[in-house]
Amino acid sequence: MTNSKPVYDLEERTFQFAKRVRLYIKKLPNNISNIEDCKQVVRASGSVGANYIEENESLSKKDFLMRVKICRKEAKESTFFLRLIYETNSSEFEKEGIELYDEAVKLKKIISSIIEKSN
Repeated sequence: MTNSKPVYDLEERTFQFAKRVRLYIKKLPNNISNIEDCKQVVRASGSVGANYIEENESLSKKDFLMRVKICRKEAKESTFFLRLIYETNSSEFEKEGIELYDEAVKLKKIISSIIEKSN
């Protein structure tokens, strides 16, 4: 299901982000650098959502802050590998790569805002 409206349910939004990353990388050429970079971005993009779910189940404020900071770290890592992927592949993959990169940046900003409000 593709939805052009922003998703405000962060659990669903992080899931959709990870799903879109996986669908994107399936289209890329199968070469050594893409294989390695794609492994990294799959882990990082999935970890954003997984740690967000863990954050919602945290046992203490300290646990919550640790989980939300991991979410932010994984979103940052996603931006790095997405940029690396779209800048090192042909231009046909650039538009979708930039869209995913932009979503990772937005998620990082949302998560940073959660951290600031929690301190």
